[in-house]
Amino acid sequence: MNKTELAKEIASRMSTTVSETLQFLNTMNEVVSETISQNESVMLQNFGQYMPWKQVARPGRNPRTGEDCMISKRISVKFKPGKGLIKKLNPQ
Repeated sequence: MNKTELAKEIASRMSTTVSETLQFLNTMNEVVSETISQNESVMLQNFGQYMPWKQVARPGRNPRTGEDCMISKRISVKFKPGKGLIKKLNPQ
């Protein structure tokens, strides 16, 4: 499911327009991105937690040429699913 399909599904369930839903999704994306870039986690109860993950510089290899290179440090994101999401995916 891509963002447009998600927006259509949310809009139909909430009786809003697709453009309003897309605006909401874009704003949520901005807020989550800004929060993570400030080295803070974002927790959505019963869904999951997005956590910044600092990757250190490390040696790597170019798969095309086989040439050794250094992969620079960067901030990535880890997602830890919440209990509610796990229960919904694995009903018992």
